[in-house]
Amino acid sequence: MANEAICMINPTRFGRVTIAAGAVIPKGTLIALTDPNTGAASSADNDVFGGIAMEESTAASVVTDLGVALDGVWALMASAAGITVGQDVTIAGANTVKIYTTLDDEKGYVVGKALETTAGSETIMVRLKGY
Repeated sequence: MANEAICMINPTRFGRVTIAAGAVIPKGTLIALTDPNTGAASSADNDVFGGIAMEESTAASVVTDLGVALDGVWALMASAAGITVGQDVTIAGANTVKIYTTLDDEKGYVVGKALETTAGSETIMVRLKGY
């Protein structure tokens, strides 16, 4: 994968999600959450945010759970659309974020708050919501 998140201020809240044995999830990957508490690498617009991978899972790995960060400040890749400081962001696709739209918060899509402005397609600082 590409565009993995880079930790800027250490997280203090962590969780664990179930993953498929052999799932390829690099450290720093935005995790998409499905039921029941199952995580996979983000891949689509409006994936439900489940944290940021704090460890790596490889194709040869037999682990079926993964530690994720739920807060902290992270450098994340913005999608092509612009984001203004203070706006909430959601998953836009594989390891990318975009501004949230109506009802994203109620659906659990919000990743966090943008701490800087971008015209798009560059790394921005985001404070995770801290679920």
